[in-house]
Parts: sequence; structure tokens; C-alpha cells
Amino acid sequence: MHRPDHRRDPHRDPRPGTAQQDRFPAADRFADGAQYIAGRLACGTSGRTHTVVDPATGAGVLTYELAGTDDVDAAVAAARAAFPGWAGATPGERSDALHRFAAVLGAQAEDLARAESLQCGKPLKLTREFDVPGTVDNTAFFAGAARHLQGQSAGEYSGDHTSYVRREPIGVVGSIAPWNYPLQMAAWKILPAIAAGNTIVLKPAELTPLTSLMFARAATEAGLPDGVVNIVTGAGREAGEHLVGHPDVAMTSFTGSTAVGRRVAGIATATVKRLHLELGGKAPFVVFDDADLEAAAHGAVAGALINTGQDCTAATRAYVQRPLYEAFVERTAALMETVRLGDPFAPGTDLGPLVSHAQRDRVAGFVDRARGYARVVTGGEAPGGDLKDGAYYRPTLITGAAHDSEAVQSEIFGPVLVVLPFDTDDEGIRLANDTPYGLAASAWSRDVYRAHRATREIKAGCVWVNDHIPIISEMPHGGYRASGFGKDMSMYSFEEYTQLKHVMFDNTAVAAKDWHRTVFGDR
Repeated sequence: MHRPDHRRDPHRDPRPGTAQQDRFPAADRFADGAQYIAGRLACGTSGRTHTVVDPATGAGVLTYELAGTDDVDAAVAAARAAFPGWAGATPGERSDALHRFAAVLGAQAEDLARAESLQCGKPLKLTREFDVPGTVDNTAFFAGAARHLQGQSAGEYSGDHTSYVRREPIGVVGSIAPWNYPLQMAAWKILPAIAAGNTIVLKPAELTPLTSLMFARAATEAGLPDGVVNIVTGAGREAGEHLVGHPDVAMTSFTGSTAVGRRVAGIATATVKRLHLELGGKAPFVVFDDADLEAAAHGAVAGALINTGQDCTAATRAYVQRPLYEAFVERTAALMETVRLGDPFAPGTDLGPLVSHAQRDRVAGFVDRARGYARVVTGGEAPGGDLKDGAYYRPTLITGAAHDSEAVQSEIFGPVLVVLPFDTDDEGIRLANDTPYGLAASAWSRDVYRAHRATREIKAGCVWVNDHIPIISEMPHGGYRASGFGKDMSMYSFEEYTQLKHVMFDNTAVAAKDWHRTVFGDR
């Protein structure tokens, strides 16, 4: 069958209405299906289809058959079959494979960026400069980390025995990733698992499977054995729950909403699985009265609008000490109004659409309800004109909301920032902690003692000082309280994906040990 020639300049920037093939040829790339099992693409067997939609245009880009329970069983079986060989590989062998993996991903960087922009609506500058480089760096980090899985040094802790600790892989990992960062979340789930010697079955969101599939295929191209990395793209109620509850899955890692996380935890607990949860967030952005106003305003706009606000660590609640409050609101609103909405593939676009029209409408609902109890300073609407067919929503700033209101307490997951004043440092820190969440936060101050106090007392897995959002592969990511438990990235993530075994050798060669008298005989 003849296929069109896609060998064009990869950096050309199509406008809305341009053929989807010019953006990324999803239908051609995944003509064989949207499941990746035992090293090859396959069609699902659920009997139901799903269409991936470009949220910038509303056009369908790929229709595929969803995974059913039989597909999950096949993927788990492939992972189980691959486990003994992969777990038995030396750390150096796994490290070499992951270094090759990083090189393959780097060579495919432009394709990955375009696919991510197509399915998510992210501007190309975000996928080219953040999502893809971060994923390649994460892969390179775990290539090195694979050689440093160490247990405790041997020692004679009882006097009569030598003890040491082995750190071993768990087995087949069943992970579920969200739609907001499909490529990076696939990497965060897959890389520590396989670097530690596990095999994995990942279920990406049905909305955004493209780059997870490309990530798995790149692993095969890098020489990782078939079955080490598998992808099942299906509905959460069918494929996801079957994966979590599968008797051959030894561990579950889930990133998503707190409500769904509770459901996942219930299923995993029933089968006594290891569990890692990275859940919702409502990050506070605390601005003390000695802060650099210009830095704080710029940081608030960038921190609130990254990925169109669809980020669990995005700045969503700005608490500003009263002497700076009015100036902060004015400056932040002015900066928001300079943000350029547009087609993700067009030059000059700062902010793309939300991931879907349903998500856009959900965000709009929060803002519309807030008009009844707060003030919308800027934004608060979907644009028209050339963008009317996409899932766009203008950057929105809200003031005057009560601290217990929906806009302050609930995860909106869109380009919306709520600003509230506070008077004393004690009050600012108390308000920062006054939600169920604890994933991320930031504190803005020129005073090192004030800043250190904030980092100690704000209950969150990450607290930035005079910045908000940057992450690095060497440092852990994970939350407190309703934001979940366990860590992604860094060496600390191996605590989730390995189990410790104490090995103890008798050194006496004595048949009748002294302690035996507690069971029979005398000294």
C-alpha cells in the first residue's frame, strides 16, 4: 500500500487547518495498533475503539482498539517471561542497555516532541525544551544509577554471624500513567523499575498513548529484551483495574487524581501489592513582603501556566503578604495578558489548548462558579476566532475568594491562579498547609531565615525558594498526605522498586548453638 512521503523539514510550523500528517503522522505510525506487547505493536481485543484527538483543532488523529483484559493478561505474561533473564543480567549489562536507550531517544527527539504536542496540545517549545530533554536525561541518569544498587556492607552484628543485605527486584510492575505528561510519566514509571531489574506493564491514558508507545518501541530498538517494557492502552475500569489486581503483578505505581488513587489503593491492598502513589496537588506560592516583586510575578505566571496549568505541582494558590498584595495582583495580571495563545506547532505560541474539550469545560465550570463569590481579574473565557475549535482557555487570575472556597481547595488543573492576602508569617505558612494536599510549594523571600523556616514548616514533598517548577533527575519527586507516598526519579525511587533481603551466615560451625537452650536442653 502506498504511504505519503513525510520526509519534510521537521522544524516547519503548520498552522491550524494544516493536514494532521504535517504535525505528526500518528495514523501511519500506529497502523498496527496501540498496544505494545513482547516487543511489537498489536491491536487491542476489547471490541471498543477510541480516537486520539488533536486538542488544538478538534480533529481525530488516530482511532485504535482499546485493550481488554486478555491484552493485559498477554502483557503480564510477556513481562513475567522476561523477568528471570532481565533480573539476572548484571548491573553493567542493564546500564549498557539503558545508555543505548538514551541514545535512541535522543535521536528520535523531534518525533517525540511533535507527537507529544499533537496529542496533548503542548507548544513545541515546551516539548522540545522540557518534556523530551528531561526524558532523555532521566534515561541517562538511570543508566548510571543501575550500577549503584547497593545493600548494607557485610558485618558481624551478632558476633557469631556475618550479615549482609541484598537489594533485589520485585518482579512484574503494573503502572498507570496520566495524560498531562505522557512521555515523562512513562519514563518516571518505567526507568527505575527496569534499572532495578524488574519488568513492567504500563497503562497510559487513552487520550494520550502515542509517546508511551514510542518510548517502549525505542527500548526495543536499543536492544532491551522483548517483554521487559510493555504498554496496554485501555480504559481504567477495564484494563487499569485488571492490571492492578492481576495476581502476577507484584507492584503497582499510579500517578493521577487522589480520588482514583484511593480506588487503585483498594484494589492493590486486596492482593497485598507494593504500592506507590503520586496523586493530586494544590501547590501554595507564598510571597513574603521582602520578596522581589518582579521575580515573584514572573514566577507565578510561569508556575501557574506551565503545561496550560495541567500540572500537579503548578502554582495554584498564591498567598501574598499584604504590603505586596495589590502590586502583585496588578503585575501578575498584566504579565498573564501578554501570554500568547496559539497553535502548538506555530512559532511564538506560549500557551496551547487543554488536553480536551471536556477538560476545558471542567476548568470553565470552576471559574464560572467562582464569579459568584470572587473576582475574575483577567481571563475567565475561551477565545474565539482561529482558536474557537480548539480546547483553549485564557490565563485566569482570581482574587477575593474565601480560603475554604472551591477555587482555593480543589484541584482545577487548568491555567487558573487564585491570589489571597495574609498578614503575618505564621498565617502565611498556616494557609499554605491548609489543604489536604502536599506535593509541592514555593516560598519567595530575600531573608534566608524566613526562607529556611518556610522550607521546614510547609508540608510538601518539594519546596522551592524563589522559583517554582524546575525538577532534576538526581532529586526525588513525591508528596505528603493526600498527594500520595513514594518517590519518582533519583536514587530514592529504587526504594519503591526493590526489596531488601537479609542474608545471615553462621561463623561458629557449632552444631548445638547456645541459643538452642531456649527451646530444649540446658546450658
